[in-house]
Amino acid sequence: MKIGIFGGAAVDQGLAAVRRAAATAESDGFAAFWLPQIFGLDALAALTLVGAETPRIELGTAVVPTYPRHPITLAAQALTVQAASGNRLTLGIGLSHQFVIEEMFGYSFEKPARHMDEYLKALVPLLNGQPADIDGETLKVHASIGVPDATPPSLLVAALGPIMLRLAGEQSDGTITWMTGPRTIESFTVPTIAAAAASVGREAPRIAVGLPICVTDDTPGARSRAAEIFSVYGFLPSYRAMLDREGAEGPADVAIVGNEAEVAAQVGRLADAGVTDFAAAEFGGTADEVRRTRDTLRSLL
Repeated sequence: MKIGIFGGAAVDQGLAAVRRAAATAESDGFAAFWLPQIFGLDALAALTLVGAETPRIELGTAVVPTYPRHPITLAAQALTVQAASGNRLTLGIGLSHQFVIEEMFGYSFEKPARHMDEYLKALVPLLNGQPADIDGETLKVHASIGVPDATPPSLLVAALGPIMLRLAGEQSDGTITWMTGPRTIESFTVPTIAAAAASVGREAPRIAVGLPICVTDDTPGARSRAAEIFSVYGFLPSYRAMLDREGAEGPADVAIVGNEAEVAAQVGRLADAGVTDFAAAEFGGTADEVRRTRDTLRSLL
């Protein structure tokens, strides 16, 4: 299992912080550096810059919402990151959430599965240098994209429920999850997406999992802090469904928390569950917790 760093906290501090976080993750030996696309820095623009400054580390988005970006636009952006980074991008995409798409962007969220199906049917050929020719119910695409020195990036779909996991398995390289615990990954996510990929002759999919992590001697305090920091994910329907499936009361229950040995065991459980890529969202509350969390993650590389 590859271990990477989720740079969400750096995004809140600005572009200079993102550049420092990516460079540090690379120098520390981590396999990947992941950025979210929320309501701040543009993840792909930031990774274009990071890709030109770092020589080795994989660069991932977790994730870029599909509705606000036409597949032609997203393909051009992703291939630009590829050209800037020497082809190290993993493009994670997702639907986002109904209230975001409808209330903030003003788009219809009526048929999200159909939208993703049609989006992938357009995006995949565009990323592979082939023309897309789609007259769908939710979008139309008639174009091709060419970016010199860019190869197709690995494509992951944020998939939690069975329909999205099927689409991800059939049309992409795998999935990336958030707030999904190891029991759910092992018993539901991995077998569902693996069966979908096998049904169309695709290789075993990548299973990238993002979770909060903190090495501490104050486990109750750290879980309390996680409950506060990540509280919104206990209410968003898609994440709430995964927490319920896990038997978790809230995000704090799926956070990876404990001393060095306990955290190492929890990370190891992810690998045993079939996770191929772990995106560690560090949330240490003190300088000691920050240091111990990073040191523990480095020891697991």
